[in-house]
Amino acid sequence: MEVIIQPDAVAACKLVARQIEKLVKQKPHAVLGLATGSTPLPLYAELVRLHREEGLDFSGVRTFNLDEYVGLPSGHPASYRAFMQENLFRHVRFAASHIPDGLAEDIPAECEAYETEIRKAGGIDLQILGIGSDGHIGFNEPASSLASRTRIKTLTPRTRADNARFFGTPEEVPHHVITMGIGTILEAGQVVMLAFGEGKAAAVAGAVEGPLSAMNPASALQLHPRGVVFLDEPAAARLTRSDYYRWVFDNKPDWQK
Repeated sequence: MEVIIQPDAVAACKLVARQIEKLVKQKPHAVLGLATGSTPLPLYAELVRLHREEGLDFSGVRTFNLDEYVGLPSGHPASYRAFMQENLFRHVRFAASHIPDGLAEDIPAECEAYETEIRKAGGIDLQILGIGSDGHIGFNEPASSLASRTRIKTLTPRTRADNARFFGTPEEVPHHVITMGIGTILEAGQVVMLAFGEGKAAAVAGAVEGPLSAMNPASALQLHPRGVVFLDEPAAARLTRSDYYRWVFDNKPDWQK
């Protein structure tokens, strides 16, 4: 996978936003896979700016979110539907925006329907990912199948603790989520993983330079022909080949940028 190290999260997200801009201009009906949490916030802010100040048109673009909590009302401020509405959807008009229904009566049927919708849309052109401190992508926790599809998952205590800051108390964090599977993610035309901060450094090093392992789900991106990882300096701190990654990026020909 390609590794791009930038001074900070804002600089990295501006590069990713330009990639998305290029895709949307080339393919106005592109399909984007979106992530939630604090990591992609600078990216969404830059996409909003490109829309408002530079006229980037998303009206033909469809989006699919990675995941949603099970049992959390859509109006709950910690739901991912509310997150996307606040940080992107109320600012930018998309053709359609899909988020798993965590209140569905039949969760397995909802998961199957979500997979069907992705296929009907022609597949995801570019998928945005974060990475958990234990290496999870989406909510594919360690030991998840590398061939998994959209399904219900039980969150680990570590993930619930990491996400407690979005809730009033740790006890309020749901135990279950609907998440795209690793197999679903790997079918995207391009996968872009963002990781910022020292707390992600160990997981990033394992994903990029460690063995392919279900115990670090993000390592599955080693299998993707167009996987790109964008890091700030603290998140890159444990990489052994960081100088090489910087050299590659600095010496890219213009047609690759």
